[in-house]
Amino acid sequence: MSQGEPLTDEDRLPWLLQLHGVIQRERCSGRDGFVTCSALKRLYRQIMLHGSTALDQEIRPPAPPDVFFLFLHGDFSLVHQRMMSRTAHFMKADLLHSQFELLEPPLGDEENVLFLDIARDINDIALEVEKHIISLKPQPVKL
Repeated sequence: MSQGEPLTDEDRLPWLLQLHGVIQRERCSGRDGFVTCSALKRLYRQIMLHGSTALDQEIRPPAPPDVFFLFLHGDFSLVHQRMMSRTAHFMKADLLHSQFELLEPPLGDEENVLFLDIARDINDIALEVEKHIISLKPQPVKL
């Protein structure tokens, strides 16, 4: 990407499998974690959730309830404008078209997705994410 060429599925696979390992390790530790990845395709998200078994199965087990995806969506012009204003980033703005062409937005049957419009204020987005995380935590039983 730093050379102006989009990655292929084959390029992404080792990275996605590593992220699956990180997610599993953090889940088993009982700690909270936050992983960032564009996960443009449904298959990429499935690999992050289920590892290499996602490559072999058409029907996958349900997503673990303690893992969810933030789907940050916005129109091309807004994303492009923001990319043009950042400095020292490995991905060049001219690759944005390929990213939008590859994008498979989560559908209604994908579990554990929080849709967030990037045109909103960043503080509002952060507050919504925080509320979502809190809603996933078991609530203490009141006696």
